[in-house]
Amino acid sequence: MCQSTAVSPATRTGSRRLTIGLYATAVFLYWIALYLYVPTLPVYVASKTENLALVGVVLSMYGLWQAVIRLPLGITADWLGRRKPFILVGFALAGLGAWTMGAADDVNGLILGRAITGIAAGTWVPLVVAFSGLFPPEEAVRASALLTFIGSVGRMLATGVTGTLNDLGGYSLPFYLAAMAAALAVLILLPNREERRPPKRPSLQGIGRLITRRDVLLPSVLSAVGQYANWAATFGFIPILARQLGATDVMLSMLTSMNIAVLTLGNLATTTLVRRLGARRLVYLSFTLLALGLWGATLAPTLPLVFAAQFCIGLSMGIGYPTLMGLSIQNVTDAERTTAMGLHQAVYAIGMFSGPGLSGTIADAIGIRPMFGITAGVALVLGMFGTKRLR
Repeated sequence: MCQSTAVSPATRTGSRRLTIGLYATAVFLYWIALYLYVPTLPVYVASKTENLALVGVVLSMYGLWQAVIRLPLGITADWLGRRKPFILVGFALAGLGAWTMGAADDVNGLILGRAITGIAAGTWVPLVVAFSGLFPPEEAVRASALLTFIGSVGRMLATGVTGTLNDLGGYSLPFYLAAMAAALAVLILLPNREERRPPKRPSLQGIGRLITRRDVLLPSVLSAVGQYANWAATFGFIPILARQLGATDVMLSMLTSMNIAVLTLGNLATTTLVRRLGARRLVYLSFTLLALGLWGATLAPTLPLVFAAQFCIGLSMGIGYPTLMGLSIQNVTDAERTTAMGLHQAVYAIGMFSGPGLSGTIADAIGIRPMFGITAGVALVLGMFGTKRLR
């Protein structure tokens, strides 16, 4: 007599929860691998060269390679109907890039390592889609919120311990531990099976239509302006300014960790603030706070004022980024939403690499503080001009 081999609903639910738990753990380790060394990375790079323009080049590699691969990667993953292989490669590259930077003897090794981690960060696109696919469609917002929270906790934890790790084992230790975290993420996710989805042929016409839509492109460009200033400051030259004012590695960790914590709180408050103030006013507020933070860094004579400047920048990005991201896909059909999101991320990644790259050249020519002043003025003018034209 044959017995039924049907899987019970309870078993399917348990398997789904296990898969979600494995993905959540892997995502947590992924962000640790990408951020464990970030608070003191600018100072570490500056210890290899006195040329601030070259420091900016190294730091710009992270955003450059995200801008290059994010949109093509999302399209390719949909075309092949598989996301897990790209995710695993991304985890592995996060570890390889960290190890390369930790072992680097000169700036060339740092450029290579930072470029590799930029490619690794670009795989966030299929990772978001894969994680959201573990939830029913009506729980998509919950899935995104959960993934964002996990990533924020991972980044805060990673950046919070960097200085202590440096004190324990030197600048190389966080890089090697980041590589170990990435390897562990690969091992956790490797046994998990992925159900192949029907391939989706890319539509170049659809991409072209989105690029020419003002309601899609303008919020993306404004987001790029914000990211330019943020990566010129928070992940660029504010740590070097703080070091000049006497900050220890532990203080640099606190500086970056506080910024990410404030950014996370801003994300959580955005939904309420949008309902009360409206999206356009919130974007105006975001660029005002961004300029205040940058001008604060320009004038700050002491470390507490540098922390205050970093607070303003973190709050600015916390309320501005999710608002602009939402505006960029607000009027897009469901069928085009993934492509629109990939386009948005590719455009704002331009700001991520041009920020440290261009600001490094300016800082090398006229100094770090004047560079912050120029960045504040340009970001405020472009931000206000673009926000006025938002629909």
